[in-house]
Amino acid sequence: MSEFIPPGPEAKVFVISVAAELSGLHPQTLRTYDRLGIVSPGRTGGGGRRYSLSDIELLRDVARLTAEGLGLEGVKRVLRAPAHRTCAAGSRRVARVGSRGGAQRARVDAEPPRPRIDRGAARRGVAA
Repeated sequence: MSEFIPPGPEAKVFVISVAAELSGLHPQTLRTYDRLGIVSPGRTGGGGRRYSLSDIELLRDVARLTAEGLGLEGVKRVLRAPAHRTCAAGSRRVARVGSRGGAQRARVDAEPPRPRIDRGAARRGVAA
């Protein structure tokens, strides 16, 4: 008997429930990402989805980006960028985008709150 050789990272072997558990996402979210073209799982003869390790890494990147506040259209643009073609470059790109978003959010959070204007004060006869 020959020695067992495990499948590579591109082998589409994980059913949707396992891929959802490994990526930390709900199975319905995976179906939505498939429908939007964010991830492209393989299909069985009966139409069942099969995900690879690379797909699961991609789903984790998507989850990280959306947690940072990036919308799905932004996620699609990041994933289409040439820097995301390799896993290492993709991780750097995700980190860069995430850190930029955090810096912008920190800058907005650091601004003092604007004073509230009571627009109904004049109608009520109250001095503003």
